[in-house]
Amino acid sequence: MCTSLSYTDAAGKVYFGRTLELTVDLPYQVVYFPEGTPFSSAVEGHPALEYEARHAVLAVTMPDRKPSAEAPLGLGDLKVLEGLNARGLTFSLLSYPAAGGTQQSVAMTRAVLSASDLGSWALAQFETVAELREALAGQPVLLEALAILGGVESPFHYVVHDASGASLVIEFNRGEMSVHDNPVGVMTNGPEFGWHLTNLDNYTFLTNVDRSSATFGRYAAAQPDSGIATAGLPSSSTSVGRFVRAAYYAQFTERAETADEAVQTLAHVMNNFDRPRGITIDYPQDGGGHLEVAGLDQGGAEPYATEFTSWTNLSDLDRGLFFLRTYKAMNFSVFDLNRLSALKEPKVVPLDRIDGMAGDATVLMTGN
Repeated sequence: MCTSLSYTDAAGKVYFGRTLELTVDLPYQVVYFPEGTPFSSAVEGHPALEYEARHAVLAVTMPDRKPSAEAPLGLGDLKVLEGLNARGLTFSLLSYPAAGGTQQSVAMTRAVLSASDLGSWALAQFETVAELREALAGQPVLLEALAILGGVESPFHYVVHDASGASLVIEFNRGEMSVHDNPVGVMTNGPEFGWHLTNLDNYTFLTNVDRSSATFGRYAAAQPDSGIATAGLPSSSTSVGRFVRAAYYAQFTERAETADEAVQTLAHVMNNFDRPRGITIDYPQDGGGHLEVAGLDQGGAEPYATEFTSWTNLSDLDRGLFFLRTYKAMNFSVFDLNRLSALKEPKVVPLDRIDGMAGDATVLMTGN
């Protein structure tokens, strides 16, 4: 469903890329939250947790409920799926159906953070992975049943990167939260993060050096083309296969000399995880429900479900640039956090405004 990885250029600057795959198009909104934006995270039975944006944030969001005439959507209903703050911290939500389960007991008098608000809480307040890790140690986080997903408890895990190259995975596994350093800077979906690291032990033979000739008896074998080094990579689009391939690309892709070249290089890397509609399909009678986040209605006429790349994001953590490409676009559009800093009020742009667009998208929020 999702693939994320970090990339470092020749100067040691960090970039981040991720894809998001689902079987449906959802009402994503791109939101700019300026410094000073107030937030509130409410979990039933506990006092609300109030916090304020110390850092400006640009994010792809999703409403956590369906609007009605009596209760239209407000800014507080838009939950961060992917974002970058003005200090170079990124946050990403990725599907992880095993998240739900029995959770820790927290005193009813204590304010807790809903897992749905982890993105805004992290990006609004922290500059580094180390700061976030320290804060999480003292802040209870609880999963909530999400009405828009038919009451399923938040079926996600989360990855955070900072401009130093540090990375953190926040994972609920059957209700129990754990926080892991992420030494490979890569994340996909299930199984749990520790399993993916152990599985990498099976790929110590991987190298990017083509070995294009060999001798078998008196026969001299030779490859007619380059690329044999990748023969040992898993070929499937499963989360297990994508994790290994993402680790390979993050490790071996050539280090760009300039920031613009680094973004272009990362775009080429992320193209390896782009999924067109129909490349794999699942019929409901064959157990295809595993494709979708529970509660989502595909809503189309097709008799099958097919995951596709709804959007791809690239983040330049040093320059504060946030690139997006939707399924209906050939090229990336870019939002510039530095130019957006002149805005004093939040701005919301539906993601489909950049369908077919390329280049500067900051103007959609600033008007110039």
